[in-house]
Amino acid sequence: MNTLTKLKSNLAIDLSFTIDKMTIYVEDGREISIPLEWFPKLRSATPEQLNNWRFIGDGEGIHWDDLDEDLLVSELIS
Repeated sequence: MNTLTKLKSNLAIDLSFTIDKMTIYVEDGREISIPLEWFPKLRSATPEQLNNWRFIGDGEGIHWDDLDEDLLVSELIS
């Protein structure tokens, strides 16, 4: 009998940055780290620009006003 519950969500609840990666915190408990190198606008952004983000669609996406950049969470974690 398998007792592992499949908790899979594509909704982000938080976001953080280090010098070279972005970490997305998903509502089901996962933490997904992605290299900033994959995203030219994010890679060349200042720390202030990186941290000026907001969720769109209740956590389905991330938008940066200063960078005119949108990322879909489901695309990042699949």
